[in-house]
Amino acid sequence: MDDERIWSFEESLWKTSEERYHEKVDPECVMALSHAPNLVRGEAAIDAVSGTPDWDDVAFSDRVVSRPQEGLIVAGYRVEARKGDTRFAAACTSVYRRKGHEDWTVVQHAQVAI
Repeated sequence: MDDERIWSFEESLWKTSEERYHEKVDPECVMALSHAPNLVRGEAAIDAVSGTPDWDDVAFSDRVVSRPQEGLIVAGYRVEARKGDTRFAAACTSVYRRKGHEDWTVVQHAQVAI
């Protein structure tokens, strides 16, 4: 997956429906979040982010991408998101695993609110 597609994929998860989480967040995903229960895995990870807003505006900065091995991508970034009067800013990481040709899922995601 090229860098442009990584950022498009990541943005789609910030501006998404609950159904998309079930499609693109791996059943084995581990997430560390700034809100309780803070550390979640599998279906609980999907549930933990399913209640978040479908953000209207999302802006990434300080973007970095690493490809430590074939079929594994690590993305790090700062995000500023907005929906109406609600604002959210965080430093994030996401790890993607290739399951098949053009089939990637998130196996790790962390957000530290800033």
